[in-house]
Amino acid sequence: MYTRRTADQELEERLSAAGAVLIEGPRACGKTETARRCAASEVLFDVDENARHAMAIDPALVLAGDRPRLIDEWQIEPAIWNHVRREVDRSRGPGQFILTGSAVPADDITRHTGAGRISRIRLRTMSSFEAGFSTGQVSLADLMRGRFEGCSRQSTTLADLAAHLSRAGPVMRPATTHPTPAPASVRGGGGRWRTARRYRLTPSPAPSAGGG
Repeated sequence: MYTRRTADQELEERLSAAGAVLIEGPRACGKTETARRCAASEVLFDVDENARHAMAIDPALVLAGDRPRLIDEWQIEPAIWNHVRREVDRSRGPGQFILTGSAVPADDITRHTGAGRISRIRLRTMSSFEAGFSTGQVSLADLMRGRFEGCSRQSTTLADLAAHLSRAGPVMRPATTHPTPAPASVRGGGGRWRTARRYRLTPSPAPSAGGG
């Protein structure tokens, strides 16, 4: 069963405004499944050998299909990038393609940046709210806008948070080489204030090419 994510709405909004959307992110963070919520057809370069052969014969064969068309693991055939850009220019309509990829090919002077045609979304692993660990009563977006309506008292302990952040699997792991201290403070025992250290979370390393 698919759990709707915050990125789903962002993808829908981007598709309504841009000719194509690129979803980037670490391996196994859900790029393909998120893209499939909006895609009307798809081509999977990592498993479809015929699609890879078609790129050498006529890339238009890969682009043919109901729109939005999902092109999964596009970096396996980097030449598709310019063909998508050209097709977006030709069709002149939003929501034509969704590209997903776990890796980015080496810079190529023949590959256009896609500016103005291809919008980018950085998909990360599931947030605490998406994973059902948080109630979502406090929104970071609202806090950045200066809005805070308060929240009910939570029973989550520091140990619960530590267990959630360090759990095994492809979700997230604490960074071990580049800790980032945060100037946040939390109230300690006896009414005193103690400084809490926050560590940047990094996704598990992704191979040069892999499934999404």
